Amino acid sequence: MLDRGSTFWFVAIGASGADGLDDIMAVLRELPSSLNAVVLIVLHRLWDKPSHLAAVLGRAARMPVLVALDGDQFTPGTAYIGEPADHLTLVSNSFGQLIDDPGRTHRNRTEDLLFQSVAAHGGSRIIGVVLSGSLDDGSRGLAAINEIGGLSMVVTPAQPPEQGMPENAISYDGPIDVIGSPSEIAQAICAAVQRP
Repeated sequence: MLDRGSTFWFVAIGASGADGLDDIMAVLRELPSSLNAVVLIVLHRLWDKPSHLAAVLGRAARMPVLVALDGDQFTPGTAYIGEPADHLTLVSNSFGQLIDDPGRTHRNRTEDLLFQSVAAHGGSRIIGVVLSGSLDDGSRGLAAINEIGGLSMVVTPAQPPEQGMPENAISYDGPIDVIGSPSEIAQAICAAVQRP
């Protein structure tokens, strides 16, 4: 497990669909490249098609956006994604692991997979963020982050409300530290990371 006294943070972000992509870009626009955090991003997308997500997010972000390779050591001030069929997770000592999923075992649970790995290996400075999307992926993982004292953040649910990822995360288990717009979430991330 990563040293609980780590000097940098892990921010795990999950979303789905076009609205979720817009939310991720809005958050990344406001996170500075000097952020003392590793940003790990999961977006549900077609697993059998080429992805240009790193390039799309890179145009919006102020920090580099990289496709993680299995065994990469993560660097603060950088955002990482996995390929569509390789699920991004955190393992001990801030290294990433990609979980190959040809049988689609983790199909709609990729955010829970990432969030639970961050809860298990991210130390005490961790933030889980659930953005727009359908279904309930991220709820269990966000609860795991909350349970060990990490911060939980959820985008304000759409109006009229739908039972999507934000609503499910809010109602699943435990209090949510921040419910707000992508801009408010980015500001809250910065405030938490900069706090002594």
